[in-house]
Amino acid sequence: MVAGLTADAPSATRTPALLLASRFAEFTGWMAQEAGDSGAALAWTGEAAELARAGGDPYLGSYALVRRALITLYAGDAAGTVALARRAQSDQIPPRIRGLAAQREAQGLALVGDERDCLRSLDRARELLHGDDARSGAEPVIGTTHVSDPAAMTTGWCLHDLGRPKAAAEILDRECHRLPPHALRTRARYGFRRSLAHAASGEIERACTIAGELLGVMPTVPSATVNSDVRRLARELSRFRSSRAVRDLQPTMARVLAPAHD
Repeated sequence: MVAGLTADAPSATRTPALLLASRFAEFTGWMAQEAGDSGAALAWTGEAAELARAGGDPYLGSYALVRRALITLYAGDAAGTVALARRAQSDQIPPRIRGLAAQREAQGLALVGDERDCLRSLDRARELLHGDDARSGAEPVIGTTHVSDPAAMTTGWCLHDLGRPKAAAEILDRECHRLPPHALRTRARYGFRRSLAHAASGEIERACTIAGELLGVMPTVPSATVNSDVRRLARELSRFRSSRAVRDLQPTMARVLAPAHD
């Protein structure tokens, strides 16, 4: 609807309307991914980049690469994730987008166990995201608004994939406690990753306690991306079936992961 309004609008109105439409399309891409439709997510993300370009914003197309890299990350395509993220890190791109791209590159590198380059990318992300240039501007913030220190949260995420679950759990504990109570989807997204880190480090009861608190909100904020970590957690905990905490959690976890029926 917003894009349609631009057809007969004067140029002074057309440009901001196109930029608004691009943000709608970008958000719709997120929702498509959360609904488990990667094809639609990619299509809407591409549409967002085209609308932004038509509205005079050349940078949302670079952020679209970061979004595409998230889709390949959840598909387990480490090489594709790193390649897409690196394309969004040229000096001409705003620092915040470059910082988010460096984070995504780090996540891709963590998948293949490249700790040295992963930590370097995280350092670069931290520098870019904490700089004054990344925090200035009146336009809507690109990327997460609920995570106060995205680089720190991503470090915890990566350390788990790098086989350092105890260090990951320590960071994710700290950063998850800083999330606002109303950010249910964000709390679930990083909370299950936190639970997974505790489980991998042998803290099974702690992992179950964290997961149990989160499973109750999942029907309110259904998410295909969060479910991927719930499945990983279920596989991890299945190795500890003798634990009462695990046995008590498994029925609720199974209901969350069961396909919806009309």
